[in-house]
Amino acid sequence: MALEIVRSVAEIRSRVNDYKSNGKTVCLVPTMGGLHAGHLSLIAKAKEVADIVVVSIFVNPTQFNNPDDFETYPGDEEKDLESITREGADLVFIPTVNEMYPEGFSTEVKVTAGIDILCDAHRPGHFDGVATVVTKLFLQVGANFACFGEKDYQQLFIIKRLVTDLNIPIIIHPAPTVRENDGLAMSSRNARLNKAERKVAPQLNQAMQLAREKINKGGSISKACEKAKEQLESKDHFKVEYFEVRCGESMVLVDKPSSKCRLFAAAWLGDVRLIDNIKL
Repeated sequence: MALEIVRSVAEIRSRVNDYKSNGKTVCLVPTMGGLHAGHLSLIAKAKEVADIVVVSIFVNPTQFNNPDDFETYPGDEEKDLESITREGADLVFIPTVNEMYPEGFSTEVKVTAGIDILCDAHRPGHFDGVATVVTKLFLQVGANFACFGEKDYQQLFIIKRLVTDLNIPIIIHPAPTVRENDGLAMSSRNARLNKAERKVAPQLNQAMQLAREKINKGGSISKACEKAKEQLESKDHFKVEYFEVRCGESMVLVDKPSSKCRLFAAAWLGDVRLIDNIKL
């Protein structure tokens, strides 16, 4: 079956209703384009949990703090569609900004769980924009399931809370972070790293692995994190925003490791912001 492309809310609702009326289950994979192997792993996961896979491509302006970041966000629709076709998705939803936010749009979904920490502390309002567009996509598509990557773990946490709080009838399926061979977490923004930056970028994950090793051997969480931050910044490449351990179920800071804990880090490398997280 050829990949079908729709661009309006009316079209996506009609097509998904057709699938569901024929007894098919549907899984949504929301993306902002610039697809890489991490996105494709979400499509593969979606194929495991549902009969029909819908991929959305929409660069959401309301979640960008910096207008320049929005304007330069990497993406190539033709290339993305080729990747989606190869991976075997069934339908692609590519709305315009005006379709998603028509004239007079004035509603925002505001989150209170998992904010004022990690990325939200440095990008205020970002997750309100994420929550608003994700809520719209869930209601527009009406899928049974949705897949999100653990690389954006704070986002995943907030979306799970959103679905529970608003009683949205959709099941969220997390998928593990996909990495390059050198350990760098895959991200669309990695394409903006220059050659020298790309070479040193894996040092963020390497510092996280070393800190985890020290913590799991009984070392102080705060000392291990502070040491890792100092070492990264001493190399004149990184500007660290945060490097800390939190409970993966509550996002509360912890001072003792457990199987529920995750190590979170974010750092600027040139004008590219890298984020990552790993289990302890």
